Amino acid sequence: MLIKLPCAAICWLIPVLSVTIANPAYSEQPLSEKPLALSSEVNRDIRSLTELQSAKTSALYLLRTPRDKNQVSQLSQATTDVVSVTDVQVNITDKGIELILVTANSVELSVSSKIEGNSYIADISNAKLQLASGERFQKEKPVAGIAEVTVANVDTNTLRVTVTGETAAPVVELFDSQTEGLVFGVTSTTSTAQQPAPTPEQKPPANDRKQPPIELEVTAPPEGSYRVPNTSSATKTDTPLRDIPASVQVIPRAVIDDLGGGGIAETLRVIGIGTDRFSSRLFDTYTIRGFATLFTNNFRNGLREIISNYPVDISNTERIEVLRGPASVLYGQSFPGGIVNRVTKQPLNEPYYFAQIRAGSFGSYQPSVDFSGPLNTEKTLLYRLNASYLNADSFVDYVTQERYFVAPTFNWRISQNTNLTLEGEYQRDEKPNGDAEITGLPGVGTVLPNPNGQISRNRNLAEPSIGDESRQTSRIAYNFEHRLSENWIVRNAFLFGQRVIAEEDAIIPTGLQPGNRRVNRISNFINSIESNNFLDTNVIGKFKTGKIEHELLVGFDLFWQDFYSRSTTYARSPIDAFNPVYGTPLGQVTSRANTKTNSDAQGLYFQDQISLTNNLKLVLGGRLDWLNTNSLNRLSRVTTSQSDNAFSPRVGIVYQPNKNVSLYTSYTSSFNQITGTDARGNPFIPSRGQQYEVGVKTDWFDNMLSATLALYDLTRTNITTTDPSNSRFQVQTGEQKSQGVELYLTGEILPGWNIIAAYNYTNARVTRDNQFKVGNFLNAIPEHSASLWTTYTIGQGSLQGLGFGLGVFYVSDREGDLANTFILPSYVRTDAALYYRRNNLRVQLNFQNLFDTNYYVSAFNRNRVFPGAPFETQLTIGWEF
Repeated sequence: MLIKLPCAAICWLIPVLSVTIANPAYSEQPLSEKPLALSSEVNRDIRSLTELQSAKTSALYLLRTPRDKNQVSQLSQATTDVVSVTDVQVNITDKGIELILVTANSVELSVSSKIEGNSYIADISNAKLQLASGERFQKEKPVAGIAEVTVANVDTNTLRVTVTGETAAPVVELFDSQTEGLVFGVTSTTSTAQQPAPTPEQKPPANDRKQPPIELEVTAPPEGSYRVPNTSSATKTDTPLRDIPASVQVIPRAVIDDLGGGGIAETLRVIGIGTDRFSSRLFDTYTIRGFATLFTNNFRNGLREIISNYPVDISNTERIEVLRGPASVLYGQSFPGGIVNRVTKQPLNEPYYFAQIRAGSFGSYQPSVDFSGPLNTEKTLLYRLNASYLNADSFVDYVTQERYFVAPTFNWRISQNTNLTLEGEYQRDEKPNGDAEITGLPGVGTVLPNPNGQISRNRNLAEPSIGDESRQTSRIAYNFEHRLSENWIVRNAFLFGQRVIAEEDAIIPTGLQPGNRRVNRISNFINSIESNNFLDTNVIGKFKTGKIEHELLVGFDLFWQDFYSRSTTYARSPIDAFNPVYGTPLGQVTSRANTKTNSDAQGLYFQDQISLTNNLKLVLGGRLDWLNTNSLNRLSRVTTSQSDNAFSPRVGIVYQPNKNVSLYTSYTSSFNQITGTDARGNPFIPSRGQQYEVGVKTDWFDNMLSATLALYDLTRTNITTTDPSNSRFQVQTGEQKSQGVELYLTGEILPGWNIIAAYNYTNARVTRDNQFKVGNFLNAIPEHSASLWTTYTIGQGSLQGLGFGLGVFYVSDREGDLANTFILPSYVRTDAALYYRRNNLRVQLNFQNLFDTNYYVSAFNRNRVFPGAPFETQLTIGWEF
């Protein structure tokens, strides 16, 4: 990075500005004698202060350009347009704090500074704060001697940074480095008597003095960091991960791109989350902490999308957030393992144009575009457009796929305090030869011996000529925010989703005939339409009771769903698994179904994040839900109705003995409605999940690398099991328990060397059941799983932009069914990648299953085992323009 500026210039805003405000407790030691502490966004190669101009000080301001191209679009030339500050971070150091302002690109800035009472104020023209959480940032008492740090918009063209001392205004000093950066010194004092007398070179700028604009020339930075310090999934507020009493993992776009841009299920393997009983190519369903997520645990920008879990195109996904453990306190009914929240890309206020094409094994190719920018000169109207087309075969014989995807987004900054975002998604999947991947293969001949030999993993046991299968998915959403005052904000968000499935032919194997060659099958033709609506309104407020700080969240949400399904099941002729002959006609109709279901749910929730002291924090929350389901059997004309309610509490404590360590413990719960009745006609009550968790979170290498270690005890109750007195009915006596240990590591070890790794120990068993033996392992759950994905990118020299990636994924033995009658063997899969990313060009070559390991990802039962894909390659070429 090359800085061109007058030596006397003062700047508070550049692509990334890091401000260190000193704690008086450390002011006795000269700064030049102490190590330089940098934030996760700061260049650690900057020279010591003794090499820079100006005098000693006990604090630093350090600047650096953005690292994540996906977050900031692209670097551009200097401009006089209004530039957006997209993130504000405050990191505590052993010298005080670091205040980081992140913008999209380099700019010329004009700064006017002044002293008012105990406050140092800097007004920056041609800049505007545009955070996801609003248009104001405030941090009270970050360290002793500093009462408050505020970043806010003065008007549409001016940003104001205010640092208020407890007894006196901080002293601002200037350092100048021509190559590494611009360095400021700020000393916070508890009284004016403690302030050192400034030398003429150190004297603060006079009130309202205009500073010359700064010209910043930036070279291409390395790719984005894997570490994301904040999340909203766990609290519905923008909260640092270290302050959350739960295990939360965030997979940023940089990881998704490095892996090759696969689906959600494929991406989640980097944190040790496996698929449910199906293949990741079939559904976006996962197992988290021993339990399947199924249909209620997928979210989009914090809003539930209960649409059947067919794979979602993630071209417009910015990051994937995973909250482990029960989550009903904020999100309503869900399975207890955890939730997966897909956060979409948002419009940028600087022009950004990116196009790429992927091509790989089995004839696959996928062109895509990502365009964004302002629609008016005031930059109050912004847009973003993501679109892609996929055409691919499969390693399974005769399986092909086409996908069309388009996702427009518009942002309207109605006023300084009001913001509206509108989003749409349309995805259409066409499978001309049906979906044989849902069929699977028999266990005998794959994971179990077969006297006829091994069944090929590419075998298609469906019918390649069954006709077209089409799925269309549409989503429309908005997010409205209005700031009532400096400390209170109201939000309203809505998501509509609809999926139409036309003539899906699901061919299901039902068992092997004697001789272990011929597979019995049935064919289920399905037409369905499902529409889902989710509306969430909440208020967030910050206030104090004495010296105790509160961040209160109160909200109410509504969910309603209409689901129509018509299916016809036919008998199918058996097929030879070793020498298949296709084209056999349908048999007789064995069953029909025609149902219409309407569901609605209302939830009232609250949460209080309480800062008892700077290092002791408490989270309290609770939610009350009301649910109603009405189902009409259109064949029998019988309607059934069921109503339930549930209360879900949460309590958590975080203790931080120092700035790099957080210790936490928590209790939380979940529920999920179960429709139906027992033999006496009594409706089932919701199943419940209860979890106790303890853990530790640490930050290393100046917050560049973070780790989470969690231990949990999770119990699911009220599970339906076969009624021992009447096998045609069920009773709710089942119970399952999962206990485990999780270790998660992510971030940057050295400049350019990123890593994301995980280890999971899961002891998930049946603890009460009328059908299955107590002590049985839950099916498809590995006791041990581990993953490592790491990349290194050369940051300078003639090979700048060249990178390498390596991934190793281990899964131990798993039970193939709940009766524990057969085992899916363990496996190790290895992936690799080569990258070249420089200036506007991106070239990437991914290798999946590098050693062509023959493995099985999951199993539904002994009749349906799903093999993993063989060795695959994928070439990606992209260009920013």
